[in-house]
Amino acid sequence: MKNVDDLIEGAAELADQGLSRGEIADELNVSRETASWLVDRSGLDTDTESGGQTASEPSRPQDVHVDWSAIGRDSRRLNAIAVAMADLLAKHGEDVDLTVGIEKAGGPVAALVARELETDLATYAPAKHQWEEGDIAELTGSFSRNFAGIRDRECYVVDDTITSGTTMSETIEAIRTEGGEPLACVVLADKQGLDDLDGVPVYSLLQVINVGRHDA
Repeated sequence: MKNVDDLIEGAAELADQGLSRGEIADELNVSRETASWLVDRSGLDTDTESGGQTASEPSRPQDVHVDWSAIGRDSRRLNAIAVAMADLLAKHGEDVDLTVGIEKAGGPVAALVARELETDLATYAPAKHQWEEGDIAELTGSFSRNFAGIRDRECYVVDDTITSGTTMSETIEAIRTEGGEPLACVVLADKQGLDDLDGVPVYSLLQVINVGRHDA
């Protein structure tokens, strides 16, 4: 995807396929607020090519779209990236035997990281996959029963992108609730520039900094 118009079109297609706005956010590697804006804008009778905005349209969110499909569509490239991500985690604990992937996109990456680190694999479906609007705190995520259990195990957490950090925080909390202990997290790209989250170190291959936004 090359521009905002492509994202709007992509969001509309995903919405037509029945995906929730939280799932659309996951597919497009944007925040939930951005996903809602894209879906809402796709239904507006405006000139999207000009980037115009009507009085009734919500303001454009501050976000960065990360397109890593050139990696994801090729298994050799994805494996090479997973090796690099595993290398970032390797110094944390010698007896870690579990890698947790955050679905959807984090699952395949985590499987390759787990193979490189010779650990078991677990996956977590975050609450945002059910989200359409309102308070996401009312929703809950879940671990897949098709993969390894969490209880009493140290683990690594793998995802593709950190946008706000909410999903990663949720996963860390869910692991601890299940009796596990997350030692470190790793992602392809981090939009927040995090060093740690809830006391857990966070590593990324890329940090994406929006120079147009400054937090005083």
